Amino acid sequence: MLPAQEQLDIIKRGAVEIIVEDDLLKKLEKSVGKGQPLRVKAGFDPTAPDIHLGHTVLLNKMRQFQELGHEVIFLIGDFTGMIGDPTGKSETRKHLTREEVLQNATTYQQQIYKILNPDTTRIAFNSQWMSAMTASDMIQLAAKHTVARMLEREDFKKRYESQLPISIHEFLYPLIQGYDSVALKADVELGGTDQKFNLLVGRELQKEYGQEPQSIVMMPLLEGLDGVNKMSKSLGNYIGINEPPQEIFGKAMSISDDLMYRYYELVSSVSLDALVKIKSEIKSGALHPMEAKKRLAAELVDRFCVPGEGTKAREEFEKVFSSRRLPEDIPLAEIAWEGDKMKLVKIMALAGVAKSNSEARRLIQQGAVEVDQQPERDIDKELILRDYIIRVGKKRFVRVSPKK
Repeated sequence: MLPAQEQLDIIKRGAVEIIVEDDLLKKLEKSVGKGQPLRVKAGFDPTAPDIHLGHTVLLNKMRQFQELGHEVIFLIGDFTGMIGDPTGKSETRKHLTREEVLQNATTYQQQIYKILNPDTTRIAFNSQWMSAMTASDMIQLAAKHTVARMLEREDFKKRYESQLPISIHEFLYPLIQGYDSVALKADVELGGTDQKFNLLVGRELQKEYGQEPQSIVMMPLLEGLDGVNKMSKSLGNYIGINEPPQEIFGKAMSISDDLMYRYYELVSSVSLDALVKIKSEIKSGALHPMEAKKRLAAELVDRFCVPGEGTKAREEFEKVFSSRRLPEDIPLAEIAWEGDKMKLVKIMALAGVAKSNSEARRLIQQGAVEVDQQPERDIDKELILRDYIIRVGKKRFVRVSPKK
């Protein structure tokens, strides 16, 4: 095992918050001293069959713990899945049947080993202990938390103040998730930033049951293809890790340039130094954003499909892409830039492909604008100082060049 401080430095990479960092360091020191791995838990509700890139942010961190020599527990919330996580919901969530949950859980197990090491992964189902609970046991568990504490949670608080219904079973969700940590005697729990309340309940319940409270490592939420909402199958803004190579590649190529950096940070295996170099080369014009995006897309395909498929998917994409021939007589618009960056809407207005900034904004919102043959839907998009080809509608093109 690596020294505790070195392990902590690795664990901290990409994490948003660690509760409590000093306590985690002590756990790691004890683990190294005794040669005993920590129990690291992360829970997944099988509410949809596909694992997508958003899930891999946690899975990558789990793999990291495995490589540091710790025991990883992939907890499938088959019991909680029938309740439905109320986190971030503005209304009571419809619950799934047990048959739906088990079917999705089976699919999960088929996909996670694309990332996790099967030899050091323990799979657990929280129905193992929750189904054995009697009504009396559940009442005793519910007695360990108050309604007042539950209403401190933001989504419950908003619904209560808006007089929207909150079903009693929804209060059980964070209690059961917390009890999972008790049942597994978790030393560490991983979760997204939206799970902070539930993760803290786990710490409190462990204290109630006489256990040392788990450390919490919170990871950022990955935005979906729209660049706005959390990646979610229900919103259709996801890249599933079990999708065909061309599908993964094409979806990755559809993200914005800014979102590309986020994906590099959270789901790519490139080093921090390599990412700094990529950003620097794009800023200087030495590397085109589309090339950087192709590299990212190919990496994702190679990781989740078969090594080498990324190159094939790229070649197929470029073959289709090159068939979209540009007109030979694209008019040139030389415009004066304001510094190193300028808003796309202003560039369009100055280049004459929009009558005003507001019209440019409307055209972008309608999906009628491409920059360097890539769809652009970000009305606040800023372009760096270099040449671009902008298309508006089907036939209106302009080659924009900074005035010398």
